[in-house]
Parts: sequence; C-alpha cells; structure tokens
Amino acid sequence: MSKSGETRNYIMQKSFDLIYQKGYQATSIDDIISTTNVTKGAFFYHFKSKEQMGLGLISELLYPNLYDKMIKPLENSTDPVTDLYKMMEMLLNDKGFFNVEYGCPAINLIEEMSPISNLFKTALSKLVSTWHDAIVSAVRSAQSTALVKPHVSPEEVAVMIISGYGGVRTLGKVMGRDAYKTYLSGLKSYLIKL
Repeated sequence: MSKSGETRNYIMQKSFDLIYQKGYQATSIDDIISTTNVTKGAFFYHFKSKEQMGLGLISELLYPNLYDKMIKPLENSTDPVTDLYKMMEMLLNDKGFFNVEYGCPAINLIEEMSPISNLFKTALSKLVSTWHDAIVSAVRSAQSTALVKPHVSPEEVAVMIISGYGGVRTLGKVMGRDAYKTYLSGLKSYLIKL
C-alpha cells in the first residue's frame, strides 16, 4: 500500500474510533485532525468532506468487517439454525471489534444518521439488506432440509434476529453484558421452535 493509502486508512481508523465513542455528529473534523496529527490539508486531500469520510467508513471499514462476522457464517451452512445462533453468540461476545459500552457502530450510525441523511441511510441499508438476505437464505435452506418447519416465514425470522440484535446492543450500553446473555438465552429458545 502506498504512503498516501496508509495515511487515508489511518485517518479512517482513527475517525472510526472517535465516531464509535462520541457519535458522528459530535465528532468534528478538528477532533479527527487533533487525534490523527495530520494537517487539515491532508484530511481534505483524502476526503472532500466529513460526509465523504463517514461514507468511506461504512463502505471500507464497517461493511467488510461486519460482512465477515454476519454474512460469511451463514454462507453454505449445513445447519443454518445452529449457525444463526453461533453467529449471534460470536457477535455479542466479540470484544475486539465491539465495546459493550458503545454498542454496535453500525446500529449507532443507523439510529443517528438514517433519519437525517439519505446518503448514510442508503450506505447503511446495504449492510442491513445483505444481512437480512443472508438470514432469509439460511432459513430457506434449513426448510429445504426439514431443519425448519415449512410454515415459518424466513423474512420474519430475519427481522426478529436483526431487530433483536439492534435492541440488545442498545440495552447493553446501560445493562452491560448481562443483557447479551439474556438475549442469547431467548434467541436459543426461539430458534429451537423454528
């Protein structure tokens, strides 16, 4: 990677850390410049605006990272119900990418930016839609092998899992990891009944 590419990635990673802790709107370009020790000119060389940098965070950092954690575990699954649970368990127990006090960076951005920016809403909907479709596909696959009852709606399962994940990430900010344990226990009971 070129020196320019390394600088751009460094700015994005440091910006991600700030935005994850403080929120997108509360993080200024001056905060980013102060944290990264790059000049304002260097910031604007790599990004035309804070918005362009934020959209880059979604497409270049969040999407690939969350794709690996949320979609890949369901691709070519031979036991989708078990893999759905394992995927959620792994997401909620991940201490490397996620911090319980800050919730999920994607959920935070969805809550903060989707109502006020169509560009952010479109970028974030790609992640949600891809995850939704992967869950639907996994449930349909499980139905084709009789691991899930035929009357179960794959779309309902996807919405339940995704909304439950968003909700428990938000609850975790105030209740801690105990909320995750309770959610996982309820999720296991829900999935068994499919």
